[in-house]
Amino acid sequence: MADSFSSTTRYFDNKYYPRGFSRHGHFTIREAQLLERCGHAYNDLDSGKRQAATDEEQHFVATCRGEHEPSTEHEKVWFKYVSHTRRPKRFHTLSGGKPQMDVVEDYTDSED
Repeated sequence: MADSFSSTTRYFDNKYYPRGFSRHGHFTIREAQLLERCGHAYNDLDSGKRQAATDEEQHFVATCRGEHEPSTEHEKVWFKYVSHTRRPKRFHTLSGGKPQMDVVEDYTDSED
């Protein structure tokens, strides 16, 4: 039987973690090791580039599709990584203030 999440190369993310996963404070040592060792498999399974070979990988793919909540160590570390790297872009203004919203107030008198 094939090993779950096997990969021949180490996974690095030079865009978000140029000094490595363990040096940024987002991940524990164990989580950083899992990402380095299994990150390519996680990414390929999540994107559909790789077919699930084991039951554990099939559950991982189902979790990535939103069918389950992350429950295994592999699923939790991948979702933690995704939450740090794929979050929506923040909106910034040049003035530093909050964006103004048009508010329509109803000044009609309801006492007729």
